[in-house]
Amino acid sequence: MADQVGAADSIFIGGGGEGYGQPQSLLLKYGNRHGLIAGATGTGKTVTLQILAEGFSAAGVPVFLSDVKGDLSGIAGAGSPAHKLHEAFTTRSQTIGLDLQYRAFPVIFWDLFGEKGHPVRATVAEMGPLLLSRLLELSEAQEGVLNVAFRLSDEEELPLLDLKDLQALLTFVADHAEEMSARYGLVSKESVGAIQRRLLVLENQGGASLFGEPALDLADLMTVDASGAGRISILAADKLMNSPRLYATFLLWLLSELFEMLPEVGDPDKPKLVFFFDEAHLLFDDAPKALVSKVEQVARLIRSKGVGVYFITQNPADVPENILGQLGNRVQHALRAFTANDQKDLAKAAETYRPNPRFKIDEAIRDVGTGEAVTSLLEAKGIPGIAERTLIRPPSSQLGPLDEAARAAVMAASPVRGKYDVTVDRDSAWERLRARSEHAAKEAAAAEAKEEEAREFEKARRYDGKAEAAPKKSSSSRSDSIGTAFAKSFARQLGTKSGQAIIRGVLGSIFGKR
Repeated sequence: MADQVGAADSIFIGGGGEGYGQPQSLLLKYGNRHGLIAGATGTGKTVTLQILAEGFSAAGVPVFLSDVKGDLSGIAGAGSPAHKLHEAFTTRSQTIGLDLQYRAFPVIFWDLFGEKGHPVRATVAEMGPLLLSRLLELSEAQEGVLNVAFRLSDEEELPLLDLKDLQALLTFVADHAEEMSARYGLVSKESVGAIQRRLLVLENQGGASLFGEPALDLADLMTVDASGAGRISILAADKLMNSPRLYATFLLWLLSELFEMLPEVGDPDKPKLVFFFDEAHLLFDDAPKALVSKVEQVARLIRSKGVGVYFITQNPADVPENILGQLGNRVQHALRAFTANDQKDLAKAAETYRPNPRFKIDEAIRDVGTGEAVTSLLEAKGIPGIAERTLIRPPSSQLGPLDEAARAAVMAASPVRGKYDVTVDRDSAWERLRARSEHAAKEAAAAEAKEEEAREFEKARRYDGKAEAAPKKSSSSRSDSIGTAFAKSFARQLGTKSGQAIIRGVLGSIFGKR
């Protein structure tokens, strides 16, 4: 019998009895060649994801996955003979030659909203204009304005850490649209207003909690416990799925950051990290070509950095062909073919497998039951294995979610406990723009006092009949920096009562609240 996870160099996926093929194992040395878990709802994709995560963890490979239905937290607890499926698990294990042993795995819980796990944050600057434009569904012109804002942030040393930093900077850009247009190309107030409205929607959806500090340290996703088992980072995504674009953008950002941070390692004996991207179709739905190209590039190159990416989706057709062709390890659960389009998708999925003379692959994909799959895993020299009908092994960890008490115990023992719990709001664009406005207000007040003094002097001069020349006002230099222009424009506006009212209204709403 196989042990609970497989040989030292592989992960046992499943096997077969009568009518099924040879036992199937994923070789760890090809774990970074990426993979696909596909199939209709209710066919067993989540259990396949769970056993793969268990196998990588047992081999000392850290794992990151998202829990979109709220039932993967059970990986942190051991399975139990009291479970209603224990008898079925035992029968399945005997059929496929598995020595099933229940055990728990080391887990770190994460949550963008900080409710079911440690908060996960990124700075606005780290997210960048491309991903933010995707998140906010901006037009090409609006994306151009956002790029101007990021450029200005760099040139004027206005760090973009959270949403209020970006909102304040965009307000500044709108106030100086004419100067910005002369320097960077057309910047319209209408485009800025549209971006601000999208930011408001994002904020109302809870997206503001993603941006800020302390930002996620990617090293915390790549640790092992005292026994050498890879820690499994589970992102609570059941609530996050209410904002699918935020979900997809965050995971793509995380993948991109890993790509940029990690060094080249070539072909290691086992991956440095395995990344499961559930509901992968959300990444590609209505995505612009630039974004799809970025995903393709990351998928192609990140394997040389020791990271394996596994896409989980209902239909392989959800994944662009250029990316699908890079997914060497495949577990295809049942696809239903009720319509003509379904039949086309089924035929297309079957074409991507290495043929098996014992059965027709399209019929097998259509007919396999829950917990069964057509598998094709890379063999020696990275050659795709012949497609096999496979009974997927039962999980060793708990099937279904942890209860609240058990989850709280895992959180209390977390290696990152306390590291991300308290938000840090350091000096950044919001604070610096507010400081400039306050400085401008003081300069304007001093200038107004000086002008009042000059007017009183003029009155006295005329009264005395003396012909003294009034002091001349100096003109502004065209070479002023944008920051200086900002202060002077505020000063000019503050020179009149109406200007003071305008500034109180604008700054009261932007800078008066935190």
